[in-house]
Amino acid sequence: MNSMSQITNTNKDVASTDKIKKLAVAEAFPFNPFDPEFHTDPYPTYNCLRSCEPIHRFKSFTGGNEWLLTRFADVKAVLNDSRFVVDDLPKRLKDKSFYLKQEGDFNTLTQTISKWLFFLDPPEHTRLRGVLSKAFAANTLESMRPQIQKIVDGLLGKVQEAGSMDVIADLACPLPAIVTASILGVPTEQHSELTQWAHDLFYVFDQPISLKDYEYLNKVALEFREYFSSLIAEREKKPLEDLLSYLIAAKSQGGKLSEDEILASCAMLFSVGQQTTENLIGNGVLALLHHPQQMQKLKAQPTIISSAIEELLRYDSPVQLISRLAIEDVEIGGETIRAGERIVVCLGAANRDPAQFPDPDRLSLTRQHYSLPFGSGIHYCLGAMQARILGQIAINTIVQRWDLKLNTNKLEWRKNASLRGLKALPVTFNA
Repeated sequence: MNSMSQITNTNKDVASTDKIKKLAVAEAFPFNPFDPEFHTDPYPTYNCLRSCEPIHRFKSFTGGNEWLLTRFADVKAVLNDSRFVVDDLPKRLKDKSFYLKQEGDFNTLTQTISKWLFFLDPPEHTRLRGVLSKAFAANTLESMRPQIQKIVDGLLGKVQEAGSMDVIADLACPLPAIVTASILGVPTEQHSELTQWAHDLFYVFDQPISLKDYEYLNKVALEFREYFSSLIAEREKKPLEDLLSYLIAAKSQGGKLSEDEILASCAMLFSVGQQTTENLIGNGVLALLHHPQQMQKLKAQPTIISSAIEELLRYDSPVQLISRLAIEDVEIGGETIRAGERIVVCLGAANRDPAQFPDPDRLSLTRQHYSLPFGSGIHYCLGAMQARILGQIAINTIVQRWDLKLNTNKLEWRKNASLRGLKALPVTFNA
């Protein structure tokens, strides 16, 4: 056998061995974001896929082939690459409504989310984000710190005497709802109802769900729109110093916004701001409970809270998965992503990539790094600054005020595929 034949055969053997390894990885660590065990701890699966098959091809629940990326460099590159666009979920929902067997459709749900920034590309995305971003500018949110601190103090004051609380129900859940409502100008008595709608509507990202569930989400979207339509009518007669009045003014100034876009934006701000902030606070407090030395470090050095929040966002990211669609063939890590194929970038895995973060499974509140907790590129989360500020104030306040202890042996995680968050986090403390 000549040397060229030996090389060829060796390459074939290597390729065959690599294929066997990939199949073994896929069988040992199947990617199923709806699996309760995966919800409990997705990081072993991420670690294995990242090290053995970082460009992972898997069969989606709709029957098609999709790609999962788990390396930091790949995830960041895709999120900043114009050859990958947002997944056109509104169009797919519109197509699905054709198969409804009962009377009704998904038109209201489709109409609402089609105006969400997640599903828009330039120039519509640029125009709408430009209007909304003024209300979420850093200086605007920084000026709200005293108000936010007062809200947090009030929420913790309600559980002070009990010596116990559910961090989710008593703090993480109501806080973003109250703050977002305050920014928009929503009356206090509507917070609870809007919070529930926000939780429900975000499940539209978890594909696929049943037609019955879509019909329910369509009903939620309708309730959202009916409520804000009524509130818009009030603000048109009597404007206030709030975001809703500002958006109404933008509508009348050269048609910068339509009423449909205002209604969709209100639903988006509640749904997204609610879930990401709630999960940041819940996941963050849990991480500190599991790392008492880091908890004590924060208690002794409250000024490190900014870097602490960045590390907590990295360590257990509230947003885990983001979808994109290739509009042309793109090669990544030796694999070719074909035009029209869907790709899932895994922020949770990227933020534990040892190539980017030394000793990534260790929590270190003073770590210096750049992670991807809220995505990257033009679709970087509009409410990222709000989530950070609320997280800083909420977590620092509760850590400085009390010595917390976990009060359960079994934690339950929400069933969201794209987000990671607890249903409840019961703790006790010295009142």
